[in-house]
Amino acid sequence: MSDKLKVLFLCTGNSCRSQMAEGWARHLRGEVIEAYSAGVKKTQLNPYAVKVMWEVGVDITGQHSKLVGEVMDAGIDVVVTVCQHAHDTCPVFPGEAKVVHRGFDDPPALTEGVEDPEERLAVYRRVRDEIKAYVETLPRAIA
Repeated sequence: MSDKLKVLFLCTGNSCRSQMAEGWARHLRGEVIEAYSAGVKKTQLNPYAVKVMWEVGVDITGQHSKLVGEVMDAGIDVVVTVCQHAHDTCPVFPGEAKVVHRGFDDPPALTEGVEDPEERLAVYRRVRDEIKAYVETLPRAIA
């Protein structure tokens, strides 16, 4: 049995923002947070998210897209919705899970049609760094 706070990062597709948040939480706060991520629909791990996390020494290649129902029985303490759609459609969790909304820009949406790989990566890097700054405040920010 773990004394760690079980935090679920929830997004629409669980391909980018929630995956980066899970990776950062494991990397930066693994001693106090048991991190999960999931989506309200299942997709695939975004390769740009993998790349920009790898650049800063955080390997998320072992993570995969999950539906929120796959973690409903994990005893989640806090659900952090990282996009408005997930916040609006967040299911009720067993127990007394607290729901906190901290939205981040959607890199795939912002880079749709962007041909230059460096310009595309710059957006992912910015959001990655914003997510890192938020995760560094945990668990204090969700208390």
